[in-house]
Amino acid sequence: MVSNISLVLNFIVALVISTVIIYYIAKWFGAKDSLSTAVIAALVGSAVYTIFYYVLGHGLLPAFVAGIVWLLALQKLYTIGWLRALVIAFFIWIVTSIAGWFLPVL
Repeated sequence: MVSNISLVLNFIVALVISTVIIYYIAKWFGAKDSLSTAVIAALVGSAVYTIFYYVLGHGLLPAFVAGIVWLLALQKLYTIGWLRALVIAFFIWIVTSIAGWFLPVL
């Protein structure tokens, strides 16, 4: 069984990596917000996906619904439009997927 300390450390490492990815991709697309906004976006994304997977189970439906909610969160946090939020989220997904191949914590 995985210890609580291991779970917390995995969450912190994944949060830091996700925050850095979100921060730099948002900057690349011209977002003027700070690193704290990226931390909030990473926390919101983690919470949203956790809640929807818990409530709806695993599969495409919870992933799709959570993705839409996270897009709404990105739109509000960065004060951007839907299309820009979608493009940023797409690039975050690509870079996070690539990082996940090398860092299995994600």
